[in-house]
Amino acid sequence: MSINPDTQQHASPVAHFGFDASCCFIGGVWQPASGGEVLTLENPSTGETLCAIARGDAADIDAAVIAAQTAMQTGWGRATALERGRFLSRLGRLVLDNVEQLAELEALDVGKPVKQAKADAVALARYCEFYAGAADKVHGETLPYLEGYTAFTLREPHGVTGHIVPWNYPMQIIGRSVGAALAMGNACVLKPAEEACLTALAFAELAAQAGLPAGALNVVPGLGAEAGQALSSHSGVQHISFTGSVSTGAKVQASAANSVVPVTLELGGKSAQVVFDDADLDAALPFLVNAGVQNAGQTCSASSRLLIQKGVYHQLIDQLAGRYAQLQVGDAMQDLALGPLISARQKSIVEQYLSQGSDLDKVAVGVMHDDASPQGHFVLPTLFADVPPDHVLAQEEIFGPVQVVIPFEDEDAALAIANGTPYGLVASVWTNDGARQMRMAKALRAGQVFINNYGAGGGVELPFGGVGKSGHGREKGFEALYGFSCLKTVAVSHG
Repeated sequence: MSINPDTQQHASPVAHFGFDASCCFIGGVWQPASGGEVLTLENPSTGETLCAIARGDAADIDAAVIAAQTAMQTGWGRATALERGRFLSRLGRLVLDNVEQLAELEALDVGKPVKQAKADAVALARYCEFYAGAADKVHGETLPYLEGYTAFTLREPHGVTGHIVPWNYPMQIIGRSVGAALAMGNACVLKPAEEACLTALAFAELAAQAGLPAGALNVVPGLGAEAGQALSSHSGVQHISFTGSVSTGAKVQASAANSVVPVTLELGGKSAQVVFDDADLDAALPFLVNAGVQNAGQTCSASSRLLIQKGVYHQLIDQLAGRYAQLQVGDAMQDLALGPLISARQKSIVEQYLSQGSDLDKVAVGVMHDDASPQGHFVLPTLFADVPPDHVLAQEEIFGPVQVVIPFEDEDAALAIANGTPYGLVASVWTNDGARQMRMAKALRAGQVFINNYGAGGGVELPFGGVGKSGHGREKGFEALYGFSCLKTVAVSHG
């Protein structure tokens, strides 16, 4: 592994796991990309080179699919649900034993503050634990049918599943995607984002240590247009799980359509929190801010729109501004409220959006830490007030620490604004009126609706996914297991 001398202290987390970051993990073996090429990972907090990773291509994806097919035909394909659950349980334990090192890898690679990266590592372990316990609890049904027949259903794995994982939450998305697929008995080919893939590689090493048979999990880093495209179009893959942008998700779905392969898409969002006059503002305030700026706003379910009823609008604006003024931005290892954006490109995109808000009321921004590197990809969290619902900042996903506040008169107006984007991932309602809670929950166009909270602590057990341009299919909970399985109907004629 090649490390910049100026960042030599950063080699320790990778060295702890013992894998070669410049290799793919295929068939249980660490090996260079078939073309021998590598890509450079950057530390987004400093702009310095972090390490080299493999530039996998179609040949590597093909080798990974063949390894997965072989695993399905041999040991892994014959494992019982109990055995799969015990494997995931061991893997979850190993993740917990290595939380600190995984968190350091994620902080260096993604740029998120260490405490947030640690929460992601703990969540990865929780996904392993949840799916370990669920593996032998996915049941078929006996169906009433004609006289002389017994009919029943079985849940069976697809076979080889492809997983294209983004850079913003690698560990969490690996857990909810790969964890569920393995629990159902599939063999996985994972293509992590080229911007951040170290914890994906570490996860593969831990899986091997936990005793996962060779080929059951394969990891091929590389560019989306090369390795990602090869995976989504491969005829040997029976299911694709993709998390990322709407534009790339559409390409993945079109590519998979040639093989008539089902696709789970978890895409973007423009999620709203709706605050009514009777809400407990003290309880709401930390959720209103944190859900928008966590991971520097690079979260598909980020609460980027705050809809506030006019009776408490000005009071809450003042409180929000006070919170924003205390938000510090800096190096991920300083463990502040916000770290950098993932890349110079992402920083430029967010800054272009901010420039389009020059006509708006910018009521508050955060502060840059004195020790933040000038080469880091930092953007100060910014709060805009009195934003028209049709303004570009209120309509498009920015994927940065930018929140807009929109006033509303009544329930009908709130619903029209909240449902007035192409997205539908998450929504939240703050009110103590029980009837209104139910009306809003049913009328909001979103895959998840939270009442007097936001995110429910991560919600490993809670089905997650969207409608509209936020995608389709569900991850997390038992719904993910159903998505990673095929339903077979058997009818026996016995007279």
